[in-house]
Amino acid sequence: MYVGRPFSDGHQVWYVDLDNTGGGRMAAEHLLRLGRRRIGTIAGPQDMSAGLDRLAGWAAALDEAGLATDAVAYADFTRAGGEDAATRLLAEHPDIDALFVASDLMAVGALSVLAGAGRLVPDDVAVVGYDNLGAAATTSPALTTIVNPVVAMARAAGEILIDLLAGKKIGPAPVIFAPELVIRLSA
Repeated sequence: MYVGRPFSDGHQVWYVDLDNTGGGRMAAEHLLRLGRRRIGTIAGPQDMSAGLDRLAGWAAALDEAGLATDAVAYADFTRAGGEDAATRLLAEHPDIDALFVASDLMAVGALSVLAGAGRLVPDDVAVVGYDNLGAAATTSPALTTIVNPVVAMARAAGEILIDLLAGKKIGPAPVIFAPELVIRLSA
């Protein structure tokens, strides 16, 4: 039983996850609706399904809008990783007018770098994070983000595990939660 989509070797595994591809798409589409056209991303680790899926959703939305998907920097879901990635991204793509960051912790780091570079959020660069951690509501400006319902996912996984241990028949389909956008001042 997993919380988060595991990389599978073809064997049946039970897991609970968030539609991370849909969440990445939702973030990018929100930025597109705001009129942003040079949308970069700070992607999560590419050895994790969440990192891969969030990046894929962002890229799909931009591809459908006919926009470039080259403004990508990778980080490790930490504040320091977000700072480093934002620094690289701004150096390589100073024309970005929006940023999708694949975790709120990385977004906190990115907001710090943007402020240090004199880029106003959301005026110069709109920012959307991912997770809806407590920090999202306390950043300046407050962070628009995608909800990652960790408690609900853990509860669902626990219920499935209890059923499996009790010998109940469980279907092979994973439990996938729908993403939700929380709009705050950063975008």
